[in-house]
Amino acid sequence: MSIDCSLLPHVEILAREAGNAIMAIYERSFSIEQKEDHSPLTEADLEANHIISLGLRHLTPSIPVLSEEAVDDFPGPNALEQYWLVDPLDGTKEFVKKNGEFTVNIALINQGKSVLGVVYAPALNILYAASEGNGSFKVDASGNRRRILVEQHRPNTPWKVVGSRSHGGGVDDWINRLEGDVELIAMGSSLKFCMVAEGTAHLYPRLGPTSLWDTAAAQCIVEESGGIIVSIDGRPISYNSPSITTNPSLIASCCYFKIN
Repeated sequence: MSIDCSLLPHVEILAREAGNAIMAIYERSFSIEQKEDHSPLTEADLEANHIISLGLRHLTPSIPVLSEEAVDDFPGPNALEQYWLVDPLDGTKEFVKKNGEFTVNIALINQGKSVLGVVYAPALNILYAASEGNGSFKVDASGNRRRILVEQHRPNTPWKVVGSRSHGGGVDDWINRLEGDVELIAMGSSLKFCMVAEGTAHLYPRLGPTSLWDTAAAQCIVEESGGIIVSIDGRPISYNSPSITTNPSLIASCCYFKIN
């Protein structure tokens, strides 16, 4: 079933509304709790979740919502195998550190594939968006919207490899297997994927677990910009089984690149 691309502007507006609420909390003192997995939880996560979940249910009443902050409320995909997949505040550790590298992630899943994605970085006022078959776009802080494409690695130039500020995950050992010089770039949240999509990085290897809501929105953006996201053994990342919320180790790349 084809996806109505007219949904994208509405989702962009919703991501910005959630981002505004996040920034209102970011700019004052806030409490920090810990989840069962020891990851941080703030009132900004919960407020953004409320705004997005309510907005999506109003926008598409027949499509259920799976959010990191309300997993138990998810009834499963609808009869057409569709659902929204949301991380209301990706990079809560970066939010707590106040370094600005956190995002709002909203994706639409259709039959196991991410077919619409919005990633908004409210502290930077930068938004990335894509829908299947329509390309990927970046909206900068001045409101300028432009098409983005991956940048292929050229021989005898450094590999630009982006990695997490908060998770090591054995990436250093893997980088040693690359031929040639490597330029390492540290970044938080799903902005790492977006750097691959816009061509400011060639690779983002994540040798450790991620959750479905960490990757789905950015996956559509990377793929529509000409890149790929696959598991380290080259298999597609699937969103077919949302009851299993953990992805395998993966790599986002400007081209097919198998880690071995």
